[in-house]
Amino acid sequence: MDDDDFQGAAPASRYRWWICALLFLGTTICYLDRQVIGLLKTTLERDLHLSETQYGDIVFWFQAAYAAGYLFAGRLNDLLGVRRGYAWSVGLWSLAAVAHAFVRTVSGFSIARVGLGLAEGGNFPAAVRAVSEWFPRRERALATGIFNAGSNVGVMVSAAMVPWVTLKFGWQTAFAVTGALGFVWLVPWLASYQVPQKHSKVSPSELAVIESDPADPVVKVSWLDLARHRSTWAYVIATFLTAPVWWFYLFWVPDFLFKNLHFDLKSVGLPLILVYLIGDVGSVAGGGMSALLMRRGCSLNSARKLSLLTCALCVLPIIAASSVQNPWVATVLIGIAAAAHQGWSANLYTLASDTHPKQVVSSVIGMGGMAGAIGGMFMAKFVGQVLSATHSYVLLFAIAPTAYLLAVVVIHLLVPKVEMRAH
Repeated sequence: MDDDDFQGAAPASRYRWWICALLFLGTTICYLDRQVIGLLKTTLERDLHLSETQYGDIVFWFQAAYAAGYLFAGRLNDLLGVRRGYAWSVGLWSLAAVAHAFVRTVSGFSIARVGLGLAEGGNFPAAVRAVSEWFPRRERALATGIFNAGSNVGVMVSAAMVPWVTLKFGWQTAFAVTGALGFVWLVPWLASYQVPQKHSKVSPSELAVIESDPADPVVKVSWLDLARHRSTWAYVIATFLTAPVWWFYLFWVPDFLFKNLHFDLKSVGLPLILVYLIGDVGSVAGGGMSALLMRRGCSLNSARKLSLLTCALCVLPIIAASSVQNPWVATVLIGIAAAAHQGWSANLYTLASDTHPKQVVSSVIGMGGMAGAIGGMFMAKFVGQVLSATHSYVLLFAIAPTAYLLAVVVIHLLVPKVEMRAH
């Protein structure tokens, strides 16, 4: 059922897609700020004499803080609402991003990354909660795929922007300029966001679309209550298994391009843009796949699980990335894996909103995000040790695909049938 199927006194509006655009831009800035250090890894190793294990430690502390931030930001959004909760997150992570420009030691970078991780933990719980408030269930995977594509765009913008700023003005300016963008975003967010039922720019016909699903039960659920449900554990475990792979792409793929494929700071922008441009296609296509399957008669259960399985299988080609001779073939293989992960994420986030009332979605996303960040902590230590010992990415690229296939099995065993449940 589309907007035009509803007739109201006011003309049809589609304001929910403007909200989706703001979520996309917020996610873009989140990943732009996060990715700067990955692009500057080689520069910082040279200027500050960082070792592989020291860089791994800096990433470790970001992940530890992100785990805590993700968990508590989810609860904060459920308590304060998305408008205020998300604004606090963006403002605080922008301050932390700018602070990177003023530190020169491993401990200083670790402290700045802790601040960034704590605040950036609010991005996805807020965005998924906003989608659950503004979109009917049949549109949520697509809307999630669109805003989640901002993670790829953020990396592409950083790939184009950070090397140029660094070479012209220095790495400190790169941190300061990218960090300041979040403050600009706050202006349209605070001016635009409100729940649709109270928003003056939402027409009756659009509100009817947004509210076309059966009403969620009015519930008050604690973390302990959520932990009793298999659907919560399916999301948490799947995120624990697969999110660390994405962290590996973000923080080590630029290093792989530098050291194994022999790109430099001047030339690394194009391959990184290609990787995450392919990833953007996967994010939107992965979310759209569920919507398409449901329009063609698939059940919610089949649509979500077929989409997740397809994405999991598309990660497999990355195994060859560390052994192929052509650097552009390796780049495309990494891009396909990034696309598969983004399509996977769009459906996994939506799975949480499918199986939980919207009042607790941010909390569930927060619990899963904490688990994924904890997995990322272990991944950071593991990658640092593997690279110090072997100076090779072969093992790391071989491990990545197994996480998704195992997660598909876990989801199916814990949630044999995906359906909306009252808690």
